[in-house]
Amino acid sequence: MNTTPPRHSVSVSGVIPDDHGRVLLIRRRDNQHWEPPGGVLELNETIHDGLRREIREETGLDIEPDALTGVYKNIPRGIIALVFRCKITGGHLTADEEVTAFHWADESDIHQLTSEAYAVRFLDALHGGMQPAIRQHDGIDLLS
Repeated sequence: MNTTPPRHSVSVSGVIPDDHGRVLLIRRRDNQHWEPPGGVLELNETIHDGLRREIREETGLDIEPDALTGVYKNIPRGIIALVFRCKITGGHLTADEEVTAFHWADESDIHQLTSEAYAVRFLDALHGGMQPAIRQHDGIDLLS
């Protein structure tokens, strides 16, 4: 019997809309996938501080979280992702060692450039209701 408690990783990411209904996508250097900016929450930081840090590191932008729009679990990898709609408060888009490109995407772009597991995060942030979405996925596709 395995007595080691289960471990999960918690990540935070931000969906950043512009005034034209588009959202900011980043292209990750390691896998070339288009995703919302974000990353792993560190043990010693608050959720919002981790979100601000990750977005600043990956985009050069300062943000303020607006609303939690979804909680997503990658079942095979044990990753819980907290996704927030965010407002830009300062900074300038600047690529770093983790990001190769930025793209302001409309809904058509989102569907073309991202996997279902990531597209739904953007769409939930753009069109979600008062309650955050809670979804499971396998890293690519949503699970029922």
